[in-house]
Amino acid sequence: MWVTVAGLPARLTLSVLTGAGRFSILGSGVATRKDLPEVLRRGFSDSRPQPLPCPDIRESSSCVSKCRLDYKRYVISRRLAETLAQILQGKRKTPQLVLECNPGPGILTQALLETGARVIALESDKTFIPHLEMLFQNLGIRAVPWSAGIPLKVIGIFPIKSEKKALWKLIYDLYSCTSVYRYGRVELNMFISEKEYQKLKARPKNPNLYQALSVLWQVACDIKLLHMEPWSSFDLHTQNGQLEKTKRRELSELIQQNLCFIRMTPRRNLFTENLTPINYDVFFHMLKQCFGKRNAKLVDHLHSLSPVDAKDILTLIRKHENVKITNICPEDFKLLFETIECSKDYNCKWLCDDIMEDRIM
Repeated sequence: MWVTVAGLPARLTLSVLTGAGRFSILGSGVATRKDLPEVLRRGFSDSRPQPLPCPDIRESSSCVSKCRLDYKRYVISRRLAETLAQILQGKRKTPQLVLECNPGPGILTQALLETGARVIALESDKTFIPHLEMLFQNLGIRAVPWSAGIPLKVIGIFPIKSEKKALWKLIYDLYSCTSVYRYGRVELNMFISEKEYQKLKARPKNPNLYQALSVLWQVACDIKLLHMEPWSSFDLHTQNGQLEKTKRRELSELIQQNLCFIRMTPRRNLFTENLTPINYDVFFHMLKQCFGKRNAKLVDHLHSLSPVDAKDILTLIRKHENVKITNICPEDFKLLFETIECSKDYNCKWLCDDIMEDRIM
């Protein structure tokens, strides 16, 4: 049973993808800024979640200054823009709402509009992005049950120097049902480097790439590779808008990779009675602890993570006592967590409740 929880901190919005910026609404009229009433955060079930109070924008100045150190990639190929627009449209005949992060010269924006889509363009340029829940209310976007359809599609490019950090922030938002995920199963359509994509999709058969972040995203989302594109289809700009030359060693190494356009759709069955937006941080902690010593046996980690009998747990999830962390699939990690959570013979399920870490790796 999920209950109301008060006092939990609000997560960042999609400013992790756009940095500091402004927004434009294309094909849908004009939006006005309105204050939202303060409400308590709710556990997310098949009810409509309420928006959180918005933090003071002035408190985010440190985030703004850090974002200015990053580079931004823009789509400059008309061919690529049309391909992406068609991918997003799919077989839909009705107009869809698309949130585009960092549109730059607007080539992709134009292609999206030509398919009949309503486009919200968020450009990181001058002022901090108005919090998206304000924007959503003005557009008439309403929260839908997690088991319902996709309320919104987001298209963009992960920050070139902080892809992993952006992935961690977004996965926290997803499991806690904060930021855009309080409105339901928002679909991300993003360009990501080939290297990070391989880590994101890694399985036990690729132990060198397999990590906690791989497990969290694969448990949470259906991840599909939609398209691969060479760097030549993108311009690289500094935060102040100047076109960046790729003679620097770090950049020249990056442009040898392709960029992968992927779709990340949250799973309808992500949340259960034993994995919820209230206890997700325990699941995160379990995975971080396990992958901290990735070559160790699972049974050794269980002794330090939970008072529940380790051998009983291994029997219930049908794993041998010699199984190693890197041999366990993402879905089995979820099963492991839920099996411990539903253990009825123990009042205390975990040994780490008072030292739960909440940091980005």
